[in-house]
Amino acid sequence: MPDRFELHTTCLAGVVGIHPQKREDSRGSFTRLFCEQDLRELGFGASIAQINTSSTLVKGSIRGLHFQRPPHAEAKIVICMRGCVFDVAVDVRKGSATFLKWHGETLNGDQLNALYIPPGCAHGFQALSDDCQLLYLHSTPYHPASEGVIHAFEPQVNIAWPLEPRAMSQRDQATAPLGAHFQGLSMS
Repeated sequence: MPDRFELHTTCLAGVVGIHPQKREDSRGSFTRLFCEQDLRELGFGASIAQINTSSTLVKGSIRGLHFQRPPHAEAKIVICMRGCVFDVAVDVRKGSATFLKWHGETLNGDQLNALYIPPGCAHGFQALSDDCQLLYLHSTPYHPASEGVIHAFEPQVNIAWPLEPRAMSQRDQATAPLGAHFQGLSMS
């Protein structure tokens, strides 16, 4: 994998930063974004079940934090295709040493860097520039009845968003606090 991707581990088990190697010459550049063989080693699985894209127009906007409950829990790879975002994963795995801890890093469309987020982690981001576009590779299809949401300003998580929030969806804004009853997702 070293010739195609540089990987770095994070404070959350299984969450990995991915930096693809860009090949450039006088014609332009070539960047491999996905290689099943290499990414299977991360635990992504044998196939991509769904590919999505999102466009966020306004700097400071926040999307998420979203996850899917088992048995529809998903791994995802989030790639910044345009603009710049602060991408966040939150561990919601029951019994995890990093339960309700978060990891955030900057994804940049010029670098096409990505974040691998394993099943049992919520995902969200804040746009650091106007006109951001993300590409999502999912290991399982979206299952609406299995979706969970954590408020972006959940006190138990306490994410240090880099910018003042400008916009959030009504659904994400209306998400209730987790409360002491939230024990996480049983991933077994």
